[in-house]
Amino acid sequence: MSALVIGVAGIVALLCAVLARVPVGIALAAVGFLGYAAIDGWPRAAAMIGTVPFELANAYSLSVVPLFLLMGAVATRAGLSRELFDAMNAVFSGLRGALASATVGACAAFGAICGSSIATAATFSRIAVPEMRRHGYDAAFAAGCVAAAGTLGILIPPSVILAIYAIAAEQSLARLFAAALVPGLVLAVSYIGVVAWLARNRSLAFPASPALPAASRIAAGKGLWKMGLLFLFAVVGIYLGWFSPTEGAAVSALAAIVIGLATRTLDRAGLFGAFGETVRATAVLFFVVVGAFVFSRFIALSGLPAALAHVVERADVAPFAVLLAIALVYLALGTFLEEVSTLLVTVPVFLPVATGLGYDPVWFGVFVTVMATVGLVSPPLGLTVFVIQAHHPGIGAGRIYRATLPFVFADLALVVLLVAVPALALWLPARLGL
Repeated sequence: MSALVIGVAGIVALLCAVLARVPVGIALAAVGFLGYAAIDGWPRAAAMIGTVPFELANAYSLSVVPLFLLMGAVATRAGLSRELFDAMNAVFSGLRGALASATVGACAAFGAICGSSIATAATFSRIAVPEMRRHGYDAAFAAGCVAAAGTLGILIPPSVILAIYAIAAEQSLARLFAAALVPGLVLAVSYIGVVAWLARNRSLAFPASPALPAASRIAAGKGLWKMGLLFLFAVVGIYLGWFSPTEGAAVSALAAIVIGLATRTLDRAGLFGAFGETVRATAVLFFVVVGAFVFSRFIALSGLPAALAHVVERADVAPFAVLLAIALVYLALGTFLEEVSTLLVTVPVFLPVATGLGYDPVWFGVFVTVMATVGLVSPPLGLTVFVIQAHHPGIGAGRIYRATLPFVFADLALVVLLVAVPALALWLPARLGL
């Protein structure tokens, strides 16, 4: 059996294992190890599976992930999410659907200091959903709005998934952060547009909130200096060259702790709780990452990425058609794989194809991340949907999925815009000289 056939069989075996509910990290590592052994022998496969975890544990660039997770965990426990929601509610007060728009704005702002969609959705499911239901919003829409808006956490930098993509694709994290900022803001504005459109056409389900006086709006926005300071360290400082990505993550995590303790919104129990949450989230994430890197070594050894790129080149298929096929694969995988696994499984295969067609690998990272936002709300394994339902079990998952559909159309519109205008992602990195 040729290496190429073994590679294809490995992908099929992985999908079958995941559908059989084998934990993703175990499935990735097992298929990768067995496939590598089938091609290059057991001794080399054993050496490979022994060196990959060691190499990743020593990868300095990976340290950015737990640091950004820590910053988000501390910010949540310090009450920053509540302050963001109140400030955004003040901004949109007086408009029909103000609470839903405030939820989108708060999720976008929180994503700028968190980097995780799951954490963003979980945080605002406890704040925004009860508030919207109390003001007469449909329960399913309230849950769907938070589930969709929570996905902004992986697109607006700092983003954990972009950090992992930077390692898998060997790209500059600072450049990826800069490339994702404008598309992330465009998507946030698009979500607010979706809310406005729904409010106009379904006014009974979107009660108007009274307009707050200017003094109240200013008072509600006073706490935003904390978010602004963290964003300065975590993102702007990296853009301007003050810090490397890891240094920026470390400084911003420390700043979050200092702000929480200094303002007495974070106590010792909350701080240790944030540490524990970070350790657990990092362990789970890195387990998947190790398995995915074992699998990617097997896929690279099989020659499947190069063969696929060669087939596409010889077929003389239009680049748009190839990207459409890749997008459809991501939509399919998003129905049963979470975003990190989807990225790590597909990047070794699809990145050579995309670069062979002339697409920038940084642009492709943003493209993949936007497709991951769709997967986060796609049945049957839309993770943000299940996070919301875990906090509100009385709202059925099917109802939440239906409520997210208008926001999914905004995601797909951004995908089309990225393909039509690549400068949407590449302009800011070029402007900053990254």
